[in-house]
Amino acid sequence: MLVNALRRTLPVLALAGLAACHRHPFIPSSFASKAELFQASLQQLKQHHWGNAQNGFEKLTTDLPARDPMLPSAFYYLGEAHAGQREYILAAQAYSRVPESFPEDSLAGPATFQTGMSYSSLWRKPSLDPDYGETAISTLQSFIAAYPDSPLKPRAQQEIDKLTEWLAIKNFDTGMFYFRRKAYDPAIIYFNDVVRLYPTTRHAKLALIQLVKSYRQIKYPEEIAETCATLYQKYPGDNEVKSTCGPPPPATTTATPKP
Repeated sequence: MLVNALRRTLPVLALAGLAACHRHPFIPSSFASKAELFQASLQQLKQHHWGNAQNGFEKLTTDLPARDPMLPSAFYYLGEAHAGQREYILAAQAYSRVPESFPEDSLAGPATFQTGMSYSSLWRKPSLDPDYGETAISTLQSFIAAYPDSPLKPRAQQEIDKLTEWLAIKNFDTGMFYFRRKAYDPAIIYFNDVVRLYPTTRHAKLALIQLVKSYRQIKYPEEIAETCATLYQKYPGDNEVKSTCGPPPPATTTATPKP
């Protein structure tokens, strides 16, 4: 009996809830003032009602006067609303309006950081087109240069390091594609690019090792010796280097002449 009663009651409660939602929709034009709309939109953002927040802040960005002190925040929170919906291009566009139009505002630094992070979110893995990743790196580097004391700096540098490693991976994987097909000349070009463009990454060492293997295939002893010397210098005692190049040559000492 109780189960049947619940079955009859639950649909009624659901319909009542839907009716209540329809009685109180979020309509940006219904607020008496822009300040009220701002606070209501911010509340929607805090509750993760991204669409409502987006509609509210979007209206504010078009309705507020150019010098209104709420406008930088409206653009920033509009970016957050887009990011909450994973609309990262729109988020980056909204965030970037703050440093572009209000460079002296306190939100200019965080907005620049969030612009870079939005572009970073658009590059989902190294094998995809890296344009967004490169834009993210340049944006975050500009952020660090402009706001060196920001508490967001470590996170920005961490993201730059991750994306730089991804760029190295992309070039390295392309080199390996050619290496496996015994196309050693283009493989060498890509491995050299990793070493030259991304020398601080983990894949720089792997690229140097693959260069040695590529040079062996085409019998370039001078290049092998030179690359192994670089490996010995940059990665002393490394087992992968020893396995590829053999033990390092003994250090040469210059005899001190007797007086």
